[in-house]
Amino acid sequence: MPLVNSREMFKKAYEGGYAVGAFNVNNMEIIQGIVEGASEEKAPLILQVSAGARKYANHTYLMKLIEAAVETSDLNIVVHLDHGPDFETCKSCIDGGFTSVMIDGSHLPFEENIALTRRVVEYAHDKGVTVEGELGRLAGVEDDIKVSEEDSSYTRPDEVEEFVKRTGVDSLAIAIGTSHGAFKFKGEPKLRFDILEEVGRRLPNFPIVLHGASSVIPEYVEMINKYGGKIEGAQGVPESMLRKAASMAVCKINIDSDLRLAFTAMIRKHFAEHPDHFDPRQYLTDARAALKGMVRHKIVNVLGCNGKG
Repeated sequence: MPLVNSREMFKKAYEGGYAVGAFNVNNMEIIQGIVEGASEEKAPLILQVSAGARKYANHTYLMKLIEAAVETSDLNIVVHLDHGPDFETCKSCIDGGFTSVMIDGSHLPFEENIALTRRVVEYAHDKGVTVEGELGRLAGVEDDIKVSEEDSSYTRPDEVEEFVKRTGVDSLAIAIGTSHGAFKFKGEPKLRFDILEEVGRRLPNFPIVLHGASSVIPEYVEMINKYGGKIEGAQGVPESMLRKAASMAVCKINIDSDLRLAFTAMIRKHFAEHPDHFDPRQYLTDARAALKGMVRHKIVNVLGCNGKG
């Protein structure tokens, strides 16, 4: 099946009360694990590429790997740019075959965010590509995105209608208490469902996006620490909260840190149990299997999109 944009996928998700997983990709094994997991659960899928991943793996390499994934599965797949920092990056991805892009102007004043987002929308829609914008700032670290807890801010519901109307975006990422990376929350993580509910009231039938939505599964943090790692104080968003958000206006949930933790934990475990191994195919096979299991878990228990592909 050919690559698709997110418009029809999100429409079905909103109406069905589930969310689609946007899983970050960096190399072949990660793409294979994600696609195999989604295929086994018959789920719609967004393969998400950050600016950092493009620098690491090269745009052309990633697109060829994604083309292979499309050819070897029968899934509806969106290729999405995560946190596009500027118009030029978004344009490069659109021209290079992406079917969806995010322009992140959340650090800009409101009017400048609108102007930048609108520029990307005009270029993207002319090419049949969907666009995600953002209001509010998440704390945490992801690639080149670094926001302190003091500089983070919740989305203001009274701004969302004007932003969507003036920019023409197809989906909107909001900040309701999630955060990038294996973030150290102060106290128990909480999501502002009151903000989500008000945004949904102001934007009926409009797809909302949650970034920073990994749950930091303790099993994998413990495994990494057991086999020589050092991850202290990591705490993610409870999966029950994410499932509730997916049943409301949220149609796309981004998942990256949980994939990295599962992948790394299994590599560390493999080397601890097989110190004589040096063939990448040996330890990457284990890592890919763990990542696939994580994807299936998220699809069934968090996103609720199994069988919706």
